[in-house]
Amino acid sequence: MKTNNKRNFIATAVVALAVTLFTGCQKKSDAINQAEEADKKAGVPTPGIEETKAIAEEGFIYGLPLVMCYTANYEFWFDKSSGQYKGPMGELFNTRNVFTYKDTAVITPNSDTPYSFALIDLRAEPYVVSVPAVPKERYYSVMLCDFNTFNDGYIGTRATGPEAGDYLIAGPDWKGEPPAGIKKVFRPTTQFSLILFRTQLFGPDDIANVAKIQDAYKVQPLSAFLKKPAPPAAPVLDWPKANAELVKTNFFEYLDFVLQFAPAGPEEQEIRSKLAKIGIGAGKPFNFKDLSLEHKAAVVLGMKEGEKKVEEKVAALGKKINGWNVSSAFGDRDFYHGDWLLRAAAAKAGIFGNDAVEAMYPMTRWLPNGEELDCSKSNYTLTFAPGQLPPVNAFWSVTMYDGKTQLLIKNQIDRYLINSPMLPNMKKNADGSLTLYIQKDSPGAEKEANWLPAPDGPVYMVLRLYWPKPEAPSILPPGEGTWQPPGLVVAN
Repeated sequence: MKTNNKRNFIATAVVALAVTLFTGCQKKSDAINQAEEADKKAGVPTPGIEETKAIAEEGFIYGLPLVMCYTANYEFWFDKSSGQYKGPMGELFNTRNVFTYKDTAVITPNSDTPYSFALIDLRAEPYVVSVPAVPKERYYSVMLCDFNTFNDGYIGTRATGPEAGDYLIAGPDWKGEPPAGIKKVFRPTTQFSLILFRTQLFGPDDIANVAKIQDAYKVQPLSAFLKKPAPPAAPVLDWPKANAELVKTNFFEYLDFVLQFAPAGPEEQEIRSKLAKIGIGAGKPFNFKDLSLEHKAAVVLGMKEGEKKVEEKVAALGKKINGWNVSSAFGDRDFYHGDWLLRAAAAKAGIFGNDAVEAMYPMTRWLPNGEELDCSKSNYTLTFAPGQLPPVNAFWSVTMYDGKTQLLIKNQIDRYLINSPMLPNMKKNADGSLTLYIQKDSPGAEKEANWLPAPDGPVYMVLRLYWPKPEAPSILPPGEGTWQPPGLVVAN
């Protein structure tokens, strides 16, 4: 009943705003009107209400990954009360465990590899990432992801090999020369960059070995690496408090803040110009609560349309194969090439995901016939035919999430995934195939080794293939590969 009342209230509010949209009202001196006045003085045509709505829609799609990235990083590095706090910015934080249901800052988190994190500020000087020699049988990767959610490059088993090395991370404005001994220079497109280390865990008794490798990772300013005096510090910032609820009401204010650290690329000039028409951009004073009612209506309706398009794109990502969406949705600036809807859908599906060559992420909510998975109504099985396990150079996993939140679920055996390192303890069928049991209750002691606990409701599953094999059988190229994930079936 409370849910219905809330929906009715929201619907009434939107209708009221929509009525205002068409009937008009007395204008306030808001950010959009100020932008219009500036345009008039400059002889530039001003946007009407319909154009404002269209810009808000496009701006929401364009800005969603940046705002999501900022929100996650705020909870990681600045909000000590968030429950997700890791430590001060600029310092490497190592997790000595994989993600569980208690980790909520990032949707669809990986529970395969203990993470090491650092957020670095590149305004004053570059940083150096140093990695130790890692045994070649243990997969690891270091992904550089900036505030645009572009993956700016990789260090690790696949990308650079198992040897030790030092790598320079320099901001978009840096003009210096790398010192001797630096193996490679990476150039994020924003002044802040998130560094994500993923280190393979072979099992619960392996965590001490992972910790030893994590302790050898280093992230430090270039001056510290060279043992020289640091340059003048960048200006201190007032980081606006952010969480999932706050960004719903002040979305474009957060986007304003993040854009000041993200110089526009050539493909961004058009959308940045449109946003400026309605008072949105780096350093601009956009404040939703101060807008006139008609502009609030236009912005709200535009954002709702943008959100709808993002959700539709998530559902249609890539190619649907046996109920799984098989796609490549993560990459660098050249990969997206101005496709803001794809970038937004990638963030919504699982922000901070890997490039296809590093990892593939088939995801599903459906049976092959399109029926939605719901473990409050049915149990399911997932069977890999003999010799048809996911083809990888590293390892694979199947992870379970709540279908409503895309977060890991609390369960009685603390199991959030089944992965290839678990195979020796699992039971295969007589023909050599492997069946996983997807259900909320235990399938019984004899089958529990193959049980992936599910929520009592809608299901969201991700099949991860780390360092997928490029040669046949392969899941690459995405959606066209010779290996296909099997479909789930309703259990007898």
